[in-house]
Amino acid sequence: MPRGRDPLVLGQVIGDVLDPFVKSATMRIIYDNKELTNGTGLRTSAVSSQPRVEIEGTDQRKLYTLVMVDPDAPSPSNPTYREYLHWLVSDIPEAQDASFGNEIVPYESPGPSAGIHRIVFVLFHQEVRQTIHPPGWRQNFNTRDFSAFYNLGSPVTAVYFNCQRESGCGGRSRPIRPKQSSSWQAVGPPT
Repeated sequence: MPRGRDPLVLGQVIGDVLDPFVKSATMRIIYDNKELTNGTGLRTSAVSSQPRVEIEGTDQRKLYTLVMVDPDAPSPSNPTYREYLHWLVSDIPEAQDASFGNEIVPYESPGPSAGIHRIVFVLFHQEVRQTIHPPGWRQNFNTRDFSAFYNLGSPVTAVYFNCQRESGCGGRSRPIRPKQSSSWQAVGPPT
């Protein structure tokens, strides 16, 4: 796929979370029988339960690590918690789903309070089975640093979706309308 039309580039996942990489694996993410594609829009109620994450292939000796982050926390206009870690699973065998892996950080459903957040699933191939330690906190996780620390190399695939609260509307940013001025003034009670 030409780099300019890559949905990960258009959605700025490449840049904000990942460096450019060559896709070499296929991962399916399913929330409540709905398979995600890049840029899918979901409300918080649709992602309250852990998704099924399947890695396609036939060699169960190959292992993978899954990272799920929100680069827009707490708000897209001020992402001071970039990248908020929602889920971390290692040792997932190829041809299986994430439930067969070792859950390092339990799933926490996305709950954006402002704006539309990109929620990114990143899959890394593991050369060996290894002990991965949970980070001390979820906010300000760094996928690039994590990959470098555990020698995971570049991602083999990634998928993202857009998430917003139930009452959310509009796009990733919305202009603020100025208040309408009125031509009348309140007067106090007659004296």
